[in-house]
Amino acid sequence: MRSDIEIARAAKLKPIAEIGAAIGIPEDALQPYGRFIAKVEPDVLDRAAAERPQGKLILVTAINPTPAGEGKTTTTVGLGDALNRIGQKAIICLREPSLGPCFGMKGGAAGGGFAQVVPIDAINLHFTGDFHAITSAHNLLAAMLDNHMYWGNALGIDARRVAWKRVLDMNDRALREIVVGLGGASNGFPREDGFDITVASEVMAAFCLASGLEDLEARIGRMVVAHTGAKKPVTAADLKAEGAMAVLLKEAIKPNLVQTLEGSPAFVHGGPFANIAHGCNSVVATKAALRLADYVVTEAGFGADLGAEKFFDIKCRKAGLKPAAAVVVATVRALKMHGGVAKDALGAENLPALKAGIANLARHIANLHKFGVPVVVAINRFTADTEAELELVRRSVAERFGLRVVVCDHWARGGAGAEALAQAVTEVTSAGEAQFQLLYPDEMTLWDKTRVIAREIYGADDVAADAAVRAKFAALEAAGYGALPICVAKTQYSFSDDPSRLGAPTGFEVIVRDVRLRAGAGFVVALMGDIRTMPGLPRSPSAERIRIVDGEIEGLF
Repeated sequence: MRSDIEIARAAKLKPIAEIGAAIGIPEDALQPYGRFIAKVEPDVLDRAAAERPQGKLILVTAINPTPAGEGKTTTTVGLGDALNRIGQKAIICLREPSLGPCFGMKGGAAGGGFAQVVPIDAINLHFTGDFHAITSAHNLLAAMLDNHMYWGNALGIDARRVAWKRVLDMNDRALREIVVGLGGASNGFPREDGFDITVASEVMAAFCLASGLEDLEARIGRMVVAHTGAKKPVTAADLKAEGAMAVLLKEAIKPNLVQTLEGSPAFVHGGPFANIAHGCNSVVATKAALRLADYVVTEAGFGADLGAEKFFDIKCRKAGLKPAAAVVVATVRALKMHGGVAKDALGAENLPALKAGIANLARHIANLHKFGVPVVVAINRFTADTEAELELVRRSVAERFGLRVVVCDHWARGGAGAEALAQAVTEVTSAGEAQFQLLYPDEMTLWDKTRVIAREIYGADDVAADAAVRAKFAALEAAGYGALPICVAKTQYSFSDDPSRLGAPTGFEVIVRDVRLRAGAGFVVALMGDIRTMPGLPRSPSAERIRIVDGEIEGLF
């Protein structure tokens, strides 16, 4: 089998104008970035809204990730290709990859095998510069904040209460906690500071939840960056920064159009992580696709306990979206790992371990049903999977939930390998409109929202926090932020806040160690366990294996 990059480089891509024309976007509405990438001008999307009914939104999510791999992005791409193969008009909506994981542990993130979005080297690297624009806008605000304090501090900002860190789209643990302003009076006032990764930036979160540039500028203006000595919040609007920041994001807010190996259109736009942010692609791209297609296939980061919950309770709540169905992806290998099998032993049949690991899949299915959407289970097949293992998954899911498990091999066969999945999706979405519902109402307190997520989604007995954190919850309520949804930041590897507890653990509490306001994005972050908003590189980062060979990039994919 050829590698992902060999498959991608052998593909014959269509000019991006041809991809746009197939979904009703005229060439003069495209802003090309080379031959195979373009940004879409927003006015064409407004025109399309009045010309056709809105499409059906399909979420692809997964079990808790393991080193064995699940293939959520690959399945998203394969399903989109398969829907187009069976005569539906489908568009795929994905997040942009972050340079941090690309050069860290994960490598490239554009699908795999014969289910990829292309051109993968451009998508995985600088692409259209959106992340650079977001990084620059975020850091402009940081510079203007420090500059305001340097030139007299008319707002009375307390340097001990500056909440706006700087960001960088690269894993660098040494930047988590730093000191700025050293070197004398000409460099400002020394204070503790730090960096987050760009995908954890509130600018990124707001960018992906905004309805357009005007809304994004308003959201930026509401971002709380510091407090005064009297504990009064200071916003980006107080610093007169929102206009310049919006200028930096003027081109970035336009959706990026690319294609799959089979020529299916794909919007790849925005990229917040789901373990430290809301994990969804941009509302602008999703709504654009819904105006242009019969089916829109999107994904939410990591497992359904993080990505899907936030997709429903944050993105759909804020954007008024109503998903038609959810696909939960698993592999036999990953389920066996959740059942206690070591990675180097996953190739051997192990039905007892698989049975134990299916508990993780079962909890995700049960959780998705709480949102009132029909669920389709997709097993991303590996060559070592045995028929006995596949049958155990089929029987277990059928007996508990009455659902059919669809075994897919889109990695090896592209859209043809996911046609059964596409048929299952069209069947469940044609059976009647989903009775979509949110997990909690706006008027519930912030603490109780966090508790509902912990109990209903994670399976925790309760949620706990020390007195200082509880006081922060109370202060946010008193300041008028109680109606905001909760965005949990925790490990992606477990339902709990302990990454070593695989499967479907019970009898545990989750600990909220801090709470942070994201007034511009429109949610409150509850940090659980030892989660970091600036990742570090692994012992052997992917960057060690990435290089140019004969003019081509090697090792990134």
